[in-house]
Amino acid sequence: MQEDVRYMALIPGHHNRWREVRKAVGTGPIIYWMSRDQRLEDNWALFHAWVRAREAGRPMGVVFCLTPRYSLAGPRHYRFMIHGLQEMVAKAQNMGMPFFILRGDPVRTLPPFLEEWKISLTVTDFDPLREKGQWMEAVMERSECDFEEVDAHNIVPCWQASPKQEFSAATFRPKVRLHLPEYMPHLPPRPGKFHRWPGEVPNADLDSALKELGDRPDDRWVGGETEAHRVMRDFANSGLQGYASQRNDPNLNAQSSLSPYLHFGMVSAQRVAVEVDASSAPPSDKDAFLEELIIRRELSDNFCHYNPLYDSTEGFPAWSRVSLREHLDDRREHLYTLEELEAGRTHDPLWNAAQVQMVREGKMHGWLRMYWAKKILEWTEGPDQALRTVNELNDRYEMDGRDPNGYVGAAWSIGGVHDRAWGERPIFGKVRYMNLNGARRKFDVDLFVSRFSDHPDR
Repeated sequence: MQEDVRYMALIPGHHNRWREVRKAVGTGPIIYWMSRDQRLEDNWALFHAWVRAREAGRPMGVVFCLTPRYSLAGPRHYRFMIHGLQEMVAKAQNMGMPFFILRGDPVRTLPPFLEEWKISLTVTDFDPLREKGQWMEAVMERSECDFEEVDAHNIVPCWQASPKQEFSAATFRPKVRLHLPEYMPHLPPRPGKFHRWPGEVPNADLDSALKELGDRPDDRWVGGETEAHRVMRDFANSGLQGYASQRNDPNLNAQSSLSPYLHFGMVSAQRVAVEVDASSAPPSDKDAFLEELIIRRELSDNFCHYNPLYDSTEGFPAWSRVSLREHLDDRREHLYTLEELEAGRTHDPLWNAAQVQMVREGKMHGWLRMYWAKKILEWTEGPDQALRTVNELNDRYEMDGRDPNGYVGAAWSIGGVHDRAWGERPIFGKVRYMNLNGARRKFDVDLFVSRFSDHPDR
C-alpha cells in the first residue's frame, strides 16, 4: 500500500484528492462505486480505482446504484440521468471495463454485491450531502472491504481547500487560488487495460427503467457525456463572449446551461475550467465565469461539508438568526400556501413568470433564483417555512436541484449565509433585500413576463 501511495503522489493533480475512510484486508477485485460523478472521462475517482487495481494486479469494475427515488427528483431528472448511464455502459464495454447497474437503494443492494464478488476495496465519490454520507456509513456497516473516497467533483479537493467552514467568498477565494496551479492544469489520464473480471457481468437493463418512467423525448435536456461536452464547447467557443455584462439579464441567452451536467457529474468542472481558460473570450468574461464555477460552486461544497445544518435555519450565521427572530411577528402583506406558490399564483407577475420558467424548463435564470427565494421569505410565516419551501420547489423542479449550490443559494437568500448584515427592515431584518423596482433597473421585466405568462406545462 505504501508503494501505491508514493506512486500516486507523483501523479500531478492527484495529491490529497483522495483519503482513506476505512482500512481492511482483502485480495479480491476493486470496485468504483460511482454516484456523484457520472462520467468516464476526466474522472479522478475512476482513475484512482484503476491505479489501485493496476498496482495490486487485480480486476476492477464500476458499480452504479439506480435508486427508485432520491429526494424530490422526478421523471425528468431520472430520464436525464439514465440516458447518461446508457452512454457510459456502452463506452465501458468498448474499454473492456465491467459496469454493473444495481436496481434499488444502495444500502440494500450494494453490500451483497461487495460480498458476492469478494471486493477488497471500494472507491467512492466525495459528496458533502447528508443522505450520501448516510449511504456510505450504512454500506460500510454491512461490508468488510476497504473504503477510499475521492473528490472528483471539485477542482481543489474540498478538504484541501480549507479545513473549516468559510465565512464568505472573500475568505475562501485566496485559499482556493493558492491551490489552483497545483490542481487545475492536471486532468486525470484515461484508464488503460483491465484485468479480466472473475465472472459474468450481467447486461445493464436500463431500457426497462426508462419504460417505467414513461420515457418521452425532452428537447430541453439531453443527458450524457457527449452532450455535456458539446454544451461546454459551444459555450467556451461562442457563448462566453459578453458573459460578464449580460449574465444577469434573464432575457438574454447568456448563461452556460452547464449546471445540470455539473450536478450529475457528466462533465468535469476541471475540464470546463481548462476549456474556458483556453478560450479566446475577453479576460473579464472568463474571470466572471470562473469565479462562479470555481469559487462560488466550491464554497457551496465547503458549507455543506462542514455545516451539517446546511438546509436548516439553525445553520444560518448568528447575526441573521437573531435578526430574523426579532422580526417574526412583523406584518406580512401577502401570505401564500405551497400549492399557490408551486402554481405561480401570486400578486407578483415577475415571480410568477420565474416559477413558470422553472417548472416548464427545469431551470430558472440565476439572478431570478435570488429574487424568487427572497420573496418566499416575505410571503410565508417565517424563515423556517420559507427555507423548506424554497428547497422543496428547487429540488422538485430544477434540473440542478438536490445540490450544495441550491441549498447554499437558499441559505444566502433567506439567512444571509456568505453575506454581511445590511440595513434593517421589516421581515428581513438585516438580511439583504431585493424588490421588483431593483429588477426593473436591471432588465426588461415586462418582456420576461410576457414570455412566461401562461400557466406552466405539467
